[in-house]
Amino acid sequence: MPKFIDTHTHLNFQAFRDDYGQTIDRALEEDVWMINAGTQFDTSRRAVEIAEEHSDGVYAAVGLHPIHLFEHHVDEEETSFNARGEEFNIDSYKELVLRSTKVVAIGEFGLDYFRMPKGVDPKTVHGIQQEITKQHLFLAKSVDKPVMIHCRDAYDELYELLKENYTGPGEIHCFTGTWEQAKKFIDLGFYIALNGIVTFDKTGRSENVVKNLPLEFMILETDAPYLAPEPHRGKRNEPSYIKYTAAKIAEWKGIAVDEVAHQTTKNARRFYHI
Repeated sequence: MPKFIDTHTHLNFQAFRDDYGQTIDRALEEDVWMINAGTQFDTSRRAVEIAEEHSDGVYAAVGLHPIHLFEHHVDEEETSFNARGEEFNIDSYKELVLRSTKVVAIGEFGLDYFRMPKGVDPKTVHGIQQEITKQHLFLAKSVDKPVMIHCRDAYDELYELLKENYTGPGEIHCFTGTWEQAKKFIDLGFYIALNGIVTFDKTGRSENVVKNLPLEFMILETDAPYLAPEPHRGKRNEPSYIKYTAAKIAEWKGIAVDEVAHQTTKNARRFYHI
């Protein structure tokens, strides 16, 4: 069993175009397995291709991120790109899943009420995001895969959508909500995924979630190349940095890092069947 599993990374992105192989090697040398998550069809297909290059330790998830549903420019602290707008073709994504045994989840997809395209009525955007989320949930059921869900500024809306439309296994990627919100997802049977944000969040929210969240419902991720943890803030993130997130969680819980590593890895292996 690996020491850690980075359940959500993006070595299929341009940031790793020239050295994804070396980055993977560094992670595997540190006993870190990883799941590359797609955010549109091209990056989903690339995630599958990279997974197929490795016999063990590298896997893929396929899905369409909500920011790619509309054509617009995304400009944030750690990323800047033009989303060209993509329609969700469920048959094409299903074919990707069935093409390879290395595809272990449907994701990332979900709701993002923060990064909104200009010139489009927010209610229209919300409605389309919710509909595409439902289509991903249907896809997951049809191929018997767990879901990896993105959510930003819409936890309450996502909870209601899941409660009404989904009964399968899932995880909330990059969770930044409150403990009260986390508990509602746990009650649905979901895992909560935590990453480098816990090492630099000054609001106290992450600490409260970590201290209350049982290890049995926790998995770890990096979301590389984004959200590099301390002491690598401002640099490109990578799967081998997952140890810093584990160390902060162990510190807040008052337990050994090995205990965090063992339980979160056990959770991820069970959840993703790897």
